[in-house]
Amino acid sequence: MFSPFETYGVFGCVSAGLFGLVVGSFLNVLVHRLPRGESVVSPGSHCPACGAGILTRDNIPVVSWLLLGGRCRTCGAPISARYPMLELANAVLWALVFLRARQWPELLAGVFFASACLALAAIDLEFQILPDKITLTGLAAGFLLSLFSKTRTPGSALLGAAIGGGGLFLLAFLYEKIAGQEGMGLGDVKMLAMIGAFLGPAGVVVSVLLASLSGSAVGLAAIAFGRGNRKTRLPFGVFLAAGGVAALFFGDALAARYRTLWR
Repeated sequence: MFSPFETYGVFGCVSAGLFGLVVGSFLNVLVHRLPRGESVVSPGSHCPACGAGILTRDNIPVVSWLLLGGRCRTCGAPISARYPMLELANAVLWALVFLRARQWPELLAGVFFASACLALAAIDLEFQILPDKITLTGLAAGFLLSLFSKTRTPGSALLGAAIGGGGLFLLAFLYEKIAGQEGMGLGDVKMLAMIGAFLGPAGVVVSVLLASLSGSAVGLAAIAFGRGNRKTRLPFGVFLAAGGVAALFFGDALAARYRTLWR
């Protein structure tokens, strides 16, 4: 079976990036509306400041933001740079997933997982929550897509979800009992279960390791620059998302390298 890149080459890679831009625009809708309990379907796209509907020509990913100078055409209110940044990031991730995918189910799983992690990171960074509509939907999608994969099995997806969600839940429970305060929420638990459903047990280990290292580095930097202390709570979902995406691309190589250390 030919990989997607072997079949469509550069044209397919560019097309994947363009589709990623469009999906990135929808991710912005999720990031803005899900934490506020709003429908992601209706009403249509509108300015958060004045409520004016956004014209089709003003709704082109990245391009419209640049042409408008990052401001609403109607009221002139600033539009956050998060919108084009999220769209561009999703486009890049989709193109990279297309390059590495060895089969079509792997491509579909990869772009879904990358977009889910990106949306969760953006939401957790701004609102400190991880919506069930993304984590639980992703958990189900990870298992269902494993049924069609030749690189993952349903058993691996279930075991990864169990280790990821169950392990983090146990850790959070023990921390709360010992420290007397909540260390992380159930949203993190569900997110790691989703990661396990897509990446399996090895992916969970790599994701947690990378998330812990990056989170510790950011925490120490915040303390060093007087921006926090040992009790400052960081949005761990951001680091889980970064670790999960890194594991998606480099997890197999890192796990193989780790195993060789013990031989």
